[in-house]
Amino acid sequence: MRLLIRGCKGLRRSHLVVPILLLLLIGAALTALLPSVEDRGNAGIMGALQRRATPTADVPPGHKMQKKDPAGFTIVMQTYNRTDVLLKVLNHYQAVPHLQRVVIVWNNIGERTPQELWDALGPHPVPVVFKEQQVNRMRNRLQPFAEIDTDAVLMLDDDTLVSVPDISFAFSMWKQFPEQIVGFVPRKHVTTETGVYSYGSFELQDPEQGGGDRYSMVLIGAAFFHRRYLQLFQDQPPEVHALVDDTQNCDDIAMNFVVAATLGRGSQGIESRPSGVFVKPVDMRNLERDANSGYLGMWHRPEHLLQRSYCLNKLAQIYGTMPLRYSNMMLCQFGFPSYANHKSRA
Repeated sequence: MRLLIRGCKGLRRSHLVVPILLLLLIGAALTALLPSVEDRGNAGIMGALQRRATPTADVPPGHKMQKKDPAGFTIVMQTYNRTDVLLKVLNHYQAVPHLQRVVIVWNNIGERTPQELWDALGPHPVPVVFKEQQVNRMRNRLQPFAEIDTDAVLMLDDDTLVSVPDISFAFSMWKQFPEQIVGFVPRKHVTTETGVYSYGSFELQDPEQGGGDRYSMVLIGAAFFHRRYLQLFQDQPPEVHALVDDTQNCDDIAMNFVVAATLGRGSQGIESRPSGVFVKPVDMRNLERDANSGYLGMWHRPEHLLQRSYCLNKLAQIYGTMPLRYSNMMLCQFGFPSYANHKSRA
């Protein structure tokens, strides 16, 4: 009987201990929610709680405070004589997740930017900064602007509209290949019988018949790359910059040379990686024909392909080698299709 009573007393004690422990845990959790002494200041606890509950208290009216995403990316877009299309694509890209800022390289020399018009259409969740240029040069977009404070840069042509899912998928792929260009437009160099390089397009073939094509470049008109390559481009020999300026072309080819040469130097005897990784877009559109100005891009010029072949050979001469390497890897949101020609099978 005495043993039974002792057992009952022990049980009562254990029943009391559990609620007490729960109360202590709840009290500790509530204490952690209270602001620190630095937050309280002279305004008291209620003032500090109000400041935490309303983080936009110090933001000017009409502006939305953007939460900083250190793992996000910055869009860099160069524009010339296409303000109407520019505003359309800017509106589209405001909905892209993880986008921190849009930097517009304004090449309309002597003309005011549409900054006031854009701000009047706001507020916008993603800030847009216009960088006015002194000279209309193709390589203006490859400057390491101070406003680029993310590692990832998404460079886009001003007439290119890429779907939000495509951008999100490509960004996730860039995180897997941060040392390479990850983008939507592959191209290749072809060695002719005379040893001269020729610039070529990339056609995906039916693997059952042709085995697929190869590419050696991913163009930066729609691609992610690390911001350090902007400074590396600036550090290239003056002959590289002069080539781009003389042709008003080929800055994208030159950037592929920069990336390929950088990867090659770090390979330590191992065969270097290609400069780019191709992501097959599901929905990417060209809005060039929508511009009221009627301005058409340089790729319509009859000398465009000849210039790009010339640039390939000139860059190989400047570098003293051909750093570009081939790849046949294609990343796709929905797996690898049995065929994926840019043209129809017919």
